[in-house]
Amino acid sequence: MILPSFRRNPQTRIIGLLYGMIVAQARCASFYASYGVPDTIDGRFDLIVLHLVLLLRRLEGEGDVSAAERDRRIGHGVGQKLFDAFCQDLDDNLREMGVGDLAVPKQMRRFGEAFYGRQAAYHAALAAPGTQELEKALARNIFEVVGVDERAARLARYARAAASLLSSEDDDALMAGTVTFPNPEAFAHA
Repeated sequence: MILPSFRRNPQTRIIGLLYGMIVAQARCASFYASYGVPDTIDGRFDLIVLHLVLLLRRLEGEGDVSAAERDRRIGHGVGQKLFDAFCQDLDDNLREMGVGDLAVPKQMRRFGEAFYGRQAAYHAALAAPGTQELEKALARNIFEVVGVDERAARLARYARAAASLLSSEDDDALMAGTVTFPNPEAFAHA
C-alpha cells in the first residue's frame, strides 16, 4: 500500500489549472493600463482575490442547489482546495520576497482577513440589485477611494460580466480545469 501522502490526488492537476487561469487573468496588462489598478503587490493581490472570489462563488453555486447536489456536480472540496492553493502561493511569494519565517504567519493572517472581508463584500454586492454596491466595494478595496469613480465602475462591469459568464460555465469544463473569463479590454472603455 502506498502511503497516503504519496498518493496523487486527481484534483491536484485541476486545482493547479484553475488557479493558474485565475492568476493569468489577474495579470492581464489592461487591468493596470486601462482600468488604473495599481501595479503593486496590493493591486495584484486584489485582482487575484477578485477572480478567486468570482470562481469560488460559481463553485459554491449561487442558486438554490443543495450541498449534496453541488458536491456531486462539481466535486467535493474543489473550492477549499482552490483556496488552499491561493494560500500556498501567498506563502511562497512572501518567502521569495525575503519575509522571515517568524513574520510569514502574521502576514498570512493579514492576507486572510483581507480575503474574507473582500469575499463578503463582493458576495453581498453581487447579490444586491443594481451596480452601486459592487462599484463601491471595488472602489474601496482596489482603488482605495470612498464612493465610486469611473475606474471602479468599469471594473464592476467587468466583474458582473465575469460572474455571468462563470455562472453559465459547464461543470464538466470546470472539472477539467478550464475556466473562461471575459476579455477585460472589452470593458475598459465602455
